[in-house]
This record gives sequence, C-alpha cells and structure tokens, in this order.
Amino acid sequence: MKRTARAFWVGRPGAGEIRETPLTDPAEGEVLVRALYSGVSRGTETLVFTGGVPESQHAAMRAPFQEGDFPGPVKYGYLSVGVVEEGPDDLVGRTVFCLYPHQTRYVVPAAAVTVVPESVPAERAVLAGTVETAVNALWDAAPLVGDRIAVVGGGMVGCSVAALLARFPGVRLQLVDADPARAATARALGVDFALPQSALGECDLVVHASATEAGLARSLELLAPEGTVCELSWYGDRRVSLPLGEAFHSRRLTVRSSQVGTVSPRRAGRTYGDRLTLALDLLADPALDALVTGECAFGELPEVMPELASGRLPALCHRVRYADGA
Repeated sequence: MKRTARAFWVGRPGAGEIRETPLTDPAEGEVLVRALYSGVSRGTETLVFTGGVPESQHAAMRAPFQEGDFPGPVKYGYLSVGVVEEGPDDLVGRTVFCLYPHQTRYVVPAAAVTVVPESVPAERAVLAGTVETAVNALWDAAPLVGDRIAVVGGGMVGCSVAALLARFPGVRLQLVDADPARAATARALGVDFALPQSALGECDLVVHASATEAGLARSLELLAPEGTVCELSWYGDRRVSLPLGEAFHSRRLTVRSSQVGTVSPRRAGRTYGDRLTLALDLLADPALDALVTGECAFGELPEVMPELASGRLPALCHRVRYADGA
C-alpha cells in the first residue's frame, strides 16, 4: 500500500483545507520525518493566507518545500519540528528542525534537516526559523557594546531580536509597541518596554519590525545623529511613505534592509546551516517560550488561520501540534 500524509493548503486566498498527499519511500540520502510540532509565523503566513504576496515577489517568496503557486492553491510554511523515522542510522530517532510546510509526515534530503540540541525542547524548536531571522538581522545591524537601541514592533521577529539584544553588555534597550499587552512579553524576555510616544530617543540603532508606516516614521524620530534604522518589515503589496525631509539629511540618518533569504554580507564566511545551528543553540534559553502565544491541533488549522489573519486570535508564534503524525 502506498503511504500518505495530510497537509495544510491555502486553497484560495482566505480559505484553508487539509489535503491527503502521497508519501514516497525515502531514497538513499533522504529521511522520513514524522511531525511533532510546526509554527505559524503570523506576519508572513497570514499574508500568504490572504493572498497578499505581490506578483513581483512570487519567486522570491517561495518557501524551500512549497508546493503550488501564489495566491493559491499553495502549500506554504517553514517551521516544522519532527522525529526522523527512516533514513541514515545517525539520524533515525533524532528530533530535527526543517523548513517544511504544515504536514503530518514528509520526505526530504537528509541535508535539509538540522538536529535539535538536547537542551532545546521540541515544542520550543519551532521558533528556530524566526530566531535565525533575528540572528541575520543582528549580523546586518552590527550593534556595539553600550549602544542605545530600540526595537520598534513587538511581533514574533521583533521580540526575537529584542531577546537576543538583551544579552549584549551595556546596551540601553527598549521594545516599542503600540499594544500595551506586549509589556508582559517584554518583561518575560528581560527587556524594557515603551509605548511609541514614550520611547527613549537618541538611539544609535533602531530595529524596525512593526510593518507599519507609522512605526517606520517613529523609528527615524528615535535616532541620534548618524543613527541607523535596520528595516526587517516586509510590506507585501503595500506602498509605504518614508519621511526623508525635515532632519533626515542634516542628521545623516541611514535606513538599511535585512532579509533572511541571504546570509548577511558581514558574515560572508558563514553558511545557512551555520546560521540555523546557531539559532537552535540560542533556543536553549527558556525565556523564549514567551514567543509562543497559542496552540492548536493540526486538524484545526483551517478554522484557526482565518482567526490569526484577521487578528481576532492574537499571536506571536502560534504552535501546531501533531498526534503521532495524524
């Protein structure tokens, strides 16, 4: 009998469904993974779910094991943790992370999985992709000891960046968000919190991750002369106005982008694998559990995704649990 698995698909923008999919036997150099957990990265995945990926970015936005095309039908996702059931002897029985969509079981090349350290629980390892984004952002932003830093935007990526920056010696750090409820998350991460209007200025560095025009404008306002905004937000098909008048030139401010699809040129000697391994090692910190703010069973995803996309179900990372691959 041919084996099958179950996968979550966006059938059309705003509508998800569970589909049965054929499961091939792993060939030499491949592994069969049984999913334990996966994570919904609320910003990017809800943009995909609602059909907000601009046509010009369809190729750039493809996930490593995506099936179908934007706006749909498409199988999308990249935060999967599972256990290797078949494959090379040194991997069988190991818990691994893979950039795979939401699916109960899957076959991928052995090189596509990264072993989760024993110090990291499987349920926390779903954050690896987001912490990897934060690592790359900090390689791009290059913060220094003693810097005055703000992270504007307390979503999943912003909170991950703030959690890593909290380890830097001597920094003055604030997580800035318009939602007062984010103060509790900041507190759990050991980070000071401020609403936009009360955030401390004269920053050497502002990491912007709110994906709002107002957040980007406020980020520029918070900079000291010669300061830099490192822009992590992805706006999909929305146009954003940037206030480049007033004191932008006289204060010699900088806006630079960061994107996890490329390893930072500042770390040109590192590979994607190096970066992901580092992210998994950093997840040994239990404080990062604060980034997981909801959980559902895999079979509930078609009902949960519209709630996440609309904001009726608030979340940073929403975790999906699988019962024995079912």
